[in-house]
Amino acid sequence: SMAKIRQYEIMWDLVNKMRSKGILNIETFCIIMRKYARAQKVNEAIYTFNIMSKYDVSPNLSAFNGLLSALSKSKNIRKAQEIFYEKKHQFEPDSKTYSILIDGWGRAPNLPKAREIFREMVNSGCSPDIVTYGIMVDVLCKAGRTDEAIEIIHEMESVGCLPTSFIYTALIHAYGIQNRIEDAIDTFFRMERNLVKPDVAVYNALISAFCKVEKFRNAYKVIDEMHRKRVSPNSRTFNILISGLIDRGEAKEAGKVFYRMTKVCEPDADSYTMIIKMLCDKNEVDVAFKVWKYMKKKQFDPSLHMFSVLINGLCSQGDETLACVLMEEMIERGIRPGRHTFRKLRELLLKKERKDVIEFLEDKISLLVKEPLWD
Repeated sequence: SMAKIRQYEIMWDLVNKMRSKGILNIETFCIIMRKYARAQKVNEAIYTFNIMSKYDVSPNLSAFNGLLSALSKSKNIRKAQEIFYEKKHQFEPDSKTYSILIDGWGRAPNLPKAREIFREMVNSGCSPDIVTYGIMVDVLCKAGRTDEAIEIIHEMESVGCLPTSFIYTALIHAYGIQNRIEDAIDTFFRMERNLVKPDVAVYNALISAFCKVEKFRNAYKVIDEMHRKRVSPNSRTFNILISGLIDRGEAKEAGKVFYRMTKVCEPDADSYTMIIKMLCDKNEVDVAFKVWKYMKKKQFDPSLHMFSVLINGLCSQGDETLACVLMEEMIERGIRPGRHTFRKLRELLLKKERKDVIEFLEDKISLLVKEPLWD
């Protein structure tokens, strides 16, 4: 759009002003590369790196890593790898360079390529640091290769690099997904024996592992231990429990956990969505609306999914008035209703012979989008 083009023009005007004042540096260009990469303007990000010297800023390894990181984080890891091979002879890659690439391939996800880059790093004589090891363990755990992750941990320990809480978290979480609860518990105890202090992420991984095998009593004991160790549970801690209880059909208990959560920390979007959907599914739409009002009182902005869940629930109960109020609020917030939700409300309004309200809502929506919302 013209507005975007103008933004980039202003950005480069500012760069020229900074140049005249002699205050341009590597970080300036890294910010520009990130901005282009996020907008999927890959060629412009690379061009920015290539013209640095014209602005009297010599590109160094930090700038090279900045470019690779910008490309990798914007899901352009193949391009980042291509640039790495093209320019690695100009800049001697360090552990950060390789970490960026391994992380990018891990997110792709492409485990063979992440493995290949890790081995290439070691063979080139560049020693992995704790960050590199952590990324590699995380990539392997997410791919379900826990045994291979253990080999990497042994490798790092052999060179005096001790596992961090991040590494233990990745391992416990992977064991939880595989229903290997004993291994998850053993890993937690090993971590404590190695004098690594558990943080909220480690505890959350352990709680998740217990919930996966429906050992909720143990999960509650972990929360009690967190309080004893003065580690504050976060919204994720409670969301794990709520999700597990809902899956098990224990709605009442999930409601109690949500209430307890409100006394300890602020619920997040997932918390509200899960509870509101659970109540609507149980035809307790009036209670769901009370949760909605509590959420609004806390000045929490509802998402498309939250609006949809409650509007669908209200439609199922035949409450077109409240459903329309929410639909109007949703549109006024600039959120485009989903086809399924709008169709459901439209059918209810037709049944109640309220074509005038349908036209009113469609007029409001037409200001947002041109596409029809029903077939």
